[in-house]
Amino acid sequence: MSQPDTARASNPAAAGTPLASWRIFGLSLPLFAIVLAVLIVAMMLDALPTGMIGALAAMMVLGELLGFVGDRLPIVKSYLGGGAILAIFGAATLVYLGWLPESVSDNVASFMQGGGFLNFYIAALITGSILGMDSKVLVKVGTRFALPLLCSVLFAALFAMGVGLLLGFSPQDAVVVITLPIMGGGMGAGAVPLSQIYEQLLGQPASYYISILVPALALGNVFAIIIAGLLNGLGKRVPSLTGNGQMMPGVEINESETTPELGKLGIGVIAALSFYVAGEILGTFIPLHPYALMIVLVALVKISGLMPDNVSDSAAQWFRFVARNWTFALLFGIGIAYTDLGQVIDAISITYVLIVFAVVAGAAFGAGLVGRLVGFYPIESAITAGLCMANMGGTGDVAVLSAANRMQLMPFAQISSRLGGALILLVSSILVPLLFT
Repeated sequence: MSQPDTARASNPAAAGTPLASWRIFGLSLPLFAIVLAVLIVAMMLDALPTGMIGALAAMMVLGELLGFVGDRLPIVKSYLGGGAILAIFGAATLVYLGWLPESVSDNVASFMQGGGFLNFYIAALITGSILGMDSKVLVKVGTRFALPLLCSVLFAALFAMGVGLLLGFSPQDAVVVITLPIMGGGMGAGAVPLSQIYEQLLGQPASYYISILVPALALGNVFAIIIAGLLNGLGKRVPSLTGNGQMMPGVEINESETTPELGKLGIGVIAALSFYVAGEILGTFIPLHPYALMIVLVALVKISGLMPDNVSDSAAQWFRFVARNWTFALLFGIGIAYTDLGQVIDAISITYVLIVFAVVAGAAFGAGLVGRLVGFYPIESAITAGLCMANMGGTGDVAVLSAANRMQLMPFAQISSRLGGALILLVSSILVPLLFT
C-alpha cells in the first residue's frame, strides 16, 4: 500500500546516511541553501513578486524547510505530527513574532483565501482520492460511517460536560461555547454560521459570538493535529489497532502506481476543477457546503461506473502530484492565513484548555470505539470520524491527515468536516433553545 510522500520518507537522512546525502524537496542541501538565500534576499529587499509567484515561492521553500526539520525532531516526528505541525505553527510563529515581512504574509494569506489555493488543493484531493478508489470499497465503508460520526459528537459533548463539572464550568457553556464550534466544520462552514444562529437565538450580535467561538476552534485544531500524531505513533506500537491508512480489514484503499503521464496530469486538473465547479452550482440550489456536494457527486459518478478508467486514473495521478509536492507549502499557508497564534495564547487557561482537550479526545475516543464495533480500524475511525470533526474544516483535514500520515483518507475526512459540520448546525438550532430557555 502506497501513500503520498508528504514526509519525504525516502529521504536518505531518515536512514542515518551522511549529511552530504540529505535532500530537501529533492535538492541537495547546498542547492536548497541557494534557493533559500534567493528567497530571503528578495524578502529583505521587498523584491519578492506579489500574487501566485511570490506566495508559492515562500510557501514551498519555507514550508519544505520546516517540514524537513519537523520530520527529524525526535519527539515531534514521532508523537506531535512531525513536519505537518511544525510547518503550520512555525509559520504562525513567524507572523506572531513579526519575523516574516508583512507584505509576504499578506500575499500568502491572499493567495490562500482570495486566490483559492486551498480550494484548488482540496478539489484535487477529493476528486483524485475518490475516483482512484475501488467503488466497492467506497460503498462498503461509506454506509458504515454515519454511526462513528454521530458518536464522536456525543462523546465530545459528554467528555466536555464531565470535565466542565469537575472544574466548576457550566455544562451548557461547555457544550454551546466550546463543543459545538470545535465540532462544527471550521470557520466558514462552522463558526460563522454558528455565530449567526446564536445571534438569532440568544440575542447578542454575531461578532460577539465569533470572538468567543474562534479561540475554541483554533485550540481544538491544535489538539486534533497533536492527537493525530500520537495516534500514528500508537499504531506503530500496537499494530492491531490500525490498518495503516485502510479503514477496515479486507477492504483496501489502494492507489495505482502507474507511471505519471503529463497528458494525464492535465486531464486530472480538468476533472478536479470541473467537479469543484459542479459542487458550487449545486450549492446554489441545495443548502449544503459545496465540498459536501462535491463529495456526493464524485462518489455517485464513481459508484455508477460513468467515469472512464482513463479519467479516474488521471485524477488519481493529479492527486498524488499535488499531495507529494504541495502539502508542506499548503500547511505553511494554513499557518499564516488561518492560524492566529495570538488567539490561541489568549484562550489559554487551565480550565479552558482541559475542556477543549476533552472535546477533541472525546471525539476521537467515541469515533474509535464505535468505529471498531461497526468493523473499522479504531485509529482510522478515530482520525476520520473523530479528529476531522474536531479540526478547522478543510485546512484542519489536511493538517490532521498529514500528521497521521494517512492522506489517502481525505474523502472520509471531508465527509466529517462538511456533512458533519452541517449536522452540527442543525443540532445547534435545536439544542441551544433547549439549553438556554
